[in-house]
Parts: sequence; structure tokens; C-alpha cells
Amino acid sequence: MEKFYPDFADDFSRLTAALSGRSVAIVGHARPDGDCIGAQVALARVLGALGRDVVCVNADPVPRRLQFLAEGQVFLRTDEVLARKTDWAAVFVDCADHARAGVRLQARFPNPAGNIDHHLSNPGFAAINLVDGGSAAACEVLAGVLFDAGLPLDARAAQALFTGILTDTGQFRFNSTSRRSFVLAGELVARGAVPAEAGFELYERESMGKLQLVQHFLASLNLECGGRVCIGTLAEGVFAATSTSGEDTEGLVDYARSIDGVDVGVLIEERSGGAVKASLRAKDPGMRIDLVAAKFGGGGHACAAGLNLPAPVAANFRQRLIAALSERLAEVAPRRSPA
Repeated sequence: MEKFYPDFADDFSRLTAALSGRSVAIVGHARPDGDCIGAQVALARVLGALGRDVVCVNADPVPRRLQFLAEGQVFLRTDEVLARKTDWAAVFVDCADHARAGVRLQARFPNPAGNIDHHLSNPGFAAINLVDGGSAAACEVLAGVLFDAGLPLDARAAQALFTGILTDTGQFRFNSTSRRSFVLAGELVARGAVPAEAGFELYERESMGKLQLVQHFLASLNLECGGRVCIGTLAEGVFAATSTSGEDTEGLVDYARSIDGVDVGVLIEERSGGAVKASLRAKDPGMRIDLVAAKFGGGGHACAAGLNLPAPVAANFRQRLIAALSERLAEVAPRRSPA
């Protein structure tokens, strides 16, 4: 088999050696998605098969649609972790930075042993960093290094990795999708991943509340920057009104991006006390919207980024975001002009 990440071979060997004889906490980001949960479950199963005592750790619960991956795997929440005195070696997965897991987990695990990720903005905050910004998913990186190392994957680990790649490539539609994404997906299917199961669990089990949330979001859409930016807002209280939660926002921002002529779609969530969370999605990686998010303390990918602002610094956020996007559009406009 071809080597997928030859440059990571030595570092991955050092990481597995560093975890030898240790209890391991695999830490994911707040509001985990398919790539996060998939990477956590797969790494936990591989390390568990090697005799490690492994738990997965998240600030938020496993989303309903991803529980089929997590069945039988120990997932601990922040309070449970803080209440235990276990000397865990921590491996962070799919976290663009150390604080992405939440500030309390960042403090609980100040010196992570490993960091497996694919965000361009990742600063490399662990002792050993397996970070590739050109990969479509953390699950793509993890699958590649596991295959390169010759470690066995059972069917459930393969399903978890396949699901992570499927979700973070937008069902193999996004610009980050590469030949490697397809090759790895095929290898995972050969090891027991079932695409039909992943497709059903992810895309055929919507709740009525989620569809009502979609209605609210679509009704809020507005075009900005001469029609090149579309912004939708979820007002404070909408989750309670629709019996939904933050996990049900998955995929909403893509409606804003999908409009013909729009370069960037934005979802703004208004939170109690004036705090905001925003998700940005671009059609063209040349937009580098991670640079826009970075102006507000966020980060991410060239085409997908996000940010969180507490109330004291969230005043006039929408206007400031529009100004930042307008400036970014002006910067990349020459790239779009005919030669």
C-alpha cells in the first residue's frame, strides 16, 4: 500500500511510544462533529486493542446523529474529568487550537502528548503534532498514519474514520477533497465501513425541530457586499422555541453559501447576554476565510472557519464582520479577474 503521510511516520511512532503504559484521554473540541467523534472513537479503539486504558473527553455530549459511532465507548464530560485524579496522557484530535476543547479542559491537560488535526490555523500546541492543513479531515490524517504504521483497524474504527471523512468533505464535494480522501475511504470500506449506514444515520434522521430551525435560518438570510456575502442569523431563544440545540446547526451555513453569486456564507448565533458564535463558509479556498475569523480570535480552514465572541467584545459584531469580509473580498478580487 502507498504511504499516505510518510513525513509523520517517526512522529507517530514517538507518540505511540509516549502513550505506552499510560492511561489515555482523547480530547475533542466543543460541540463535536463527525470528524471529531470519528477520530476519537477510531483512535480509542486502536489504542484499546493495544492494551491502553482509553477514555474520550468532550465538553459537550455526543450529538444524537453520531451516537451510532460512540456506542460502547467511554465518553466523559468536563466535570467528570475534573472530578477524577487519573494521570491521563492527553491526545487532542480535530482541535484547531488548545482552547478549542474548552478552557477548563485546556487547563486540565496543559501539556498534551499529541495533537492530530487538519486546520491551517493550528499552532502545534502538543509535544508531538501530526497536523496537515492540506488534509480534508482529522480522520483523513489519522486513517493515513494508522495505515502507514500497519496497525489493524476493526470495522467500527473503520466506520468512525469513514464517517469523519464523509462529513468534513461535505460528502466528497468540498475543495479539500482529494484523491487521497477517496483512496482512504475505499480502504476503510474494505475494512468494514458501511457507507449506507453512515448516510442513513447522518442524513435520514432529521427531527421536526431541526427543519423548523432551518425555516428560521432561511427566513433571516440577507445579502451583503454586493451580493457576494450571505448572512443568516439564529436569534437568542430559537433553540428553546424549536426544541433543538447547537448540534442542530450542522449544515445550516451551507444554505447561505449555496446561493448563486455568493462567495461566503455566514451563520451567526446570538447567545444570552450578547455573546455570538459565527460560522463562515467560502466556495473558493483563495478566500482564506480563516484569516477573517482570526481577526475575531477564531480560525479554521481556507473555506471553513469559525469564531466565538463573549458579550463584552461582541458589540456591533455583524457590522465589523461585514467590513472584514468586504476588505477580504477586495484583496482577493484580482485573483478572480480575467488574465
